[in-house]
Amino acid sequence: MGQLIQVKIGEYRPVVFLSHNDIVCKRDDIVIIEYEKGSEYALVISDTQRACLTAADQVAAGKIIRVATDGDLRQVVNNQMKAKEALETCRRKIAEAKLDMQLIKSEYSFDSSKILFFFAAEGRVDFRNLVKDLAKMFRVRIELKQIGVRDKAKIVGGYGVCGRELCCSSYMKDFHPLSIKMAKDQGLPLNPSKISGVCSRIKCCMAYEFQVYREMSKTLPKMGQKFTTEAGEKGRIINVDILKRQVVVDLGEGKVQRIVFPAMNSN
Repeated sequence: MGQLIQVKIGEYRPVVFLSHNDIVCKRDDIVIIEYEKGSEYALVISDTQRACLTAADQVAAGKIIRVATDGDLRQVVNNQMKAKEALETCRRKIAEAKLDMQLIKSEYSFDSSKILFFFAAEGRVDFRNLVKDLAKMFRVRIELKQIGVRDKAKIVGGYGVCGRELCCSSYMKDFHPLSIKMAKDQGLPLNPSKISGVCSRIKCCMAYEFQVYREMSKTLPKMGQKFTTEAGEKGRIINVDILKRQVVVDLGEGKVQRIVFPAMNSN
């Protein structure tokens, strides 16, 4: 069973596993790969010495041909320049055809055998004539890929309210499954403007500490739960601070009490 490594294909495409083929490479190397009946360039993102996987764990989507040479890197830069020109041409064609779609980015395959155009749209778009026109103009295979708002944010990039580069466009390999329950269980205000990212979906960071919050909250009373203090006073929980392990109990008649629970045992 051969070793597999993880690579990020091109600029805007997915992370896949490839067969190692005994090619000597390391994390952050640019490599030329065989993928989907063509050649592409990719960035190695796994540790080839410690984090290699076997074919029993994953299926290889292709194989590494070589570590990129200076000539290969020049071709990548040239393809990127051509992709910008192709993007403007495609935008012009979309406007002429009055298609309801927003073109985001374009990318050439390494061997220049195809151009990929990424677009966003609210519904389905019939772009068959557009593809025909572009194929005639560029004389290569044309692929139009419709993407969602999260993928759009990942491709376009930007900065979050935290002041840091968007997680999705900086280091995330894939999107986490997200739900409003994550924000609720972390005691965050269920205000869309507070828990939504630039993509207008729930922030990816909601998933980072969710498991920790869930474990810590298991030993705390829930919001709205009836509660009896050590002094025997009865009330209802009106606030829970999971990280500080504090709750506020409404004892009635305007009387409230803050109660601190002991820290969880880390062992």
